Amino acid sequence: MAAESPTYALRKRLPANRLGNALFSLGMVARVPYFGTVLPMVQEMRPGYCRVSSPNWFGVHNHLGTFHAIAACNLAEAAMGMLMEASTPTSHRWIPKAMNVQYLAKATTRLTAHAEPARPLDFDAIDEGTDVAISVRICDASGTEVVHADITTWVSPA
Repeated sequence: MAAESPTYALRKRLPANRLGNALFSLGMVARVPYFGTVLPMVQEMRPGYCRVSSPNWFGVHNHLGTFHAIAACNLAEAAMGMLMEASTPTSHRWIPKAMNVQYLAKATTRLTAHAEPARPLDFDAIDEGTDVAISVRICDASGTEVVHADITTWVSPA
């Protein structure tokens, strides 16, 4: 098995608490500045799962005062990206390829994205480029799914 990504190795070196989450999230935004628009907080990151939250603040509001659809997409991509960083060994690389999004309800609270692969990941079986589907549930503060995103990533040997 190949080594874990430098991103995931860094996350594991930081404390598994609010301070570690905040430091890692700040580093993520420094590396991928556009994610900063939703003020993401990586709350849990491990192979096969990632949870990222975003506060409900005026910077993510649309003209109705609810969480903007594209801000929710940004949150989904952040969660998918950190899931892939935690899951993909250095023997492989990944890049987003497509996103299919369903807006299920108005989002009026902070949101939390839960990213998981649609099927178990088996990198040993990937010996040429292939699509890998990641499912992202975005839930409001009450746990209601308000947005669902299916993100296709292209995974290939490094």
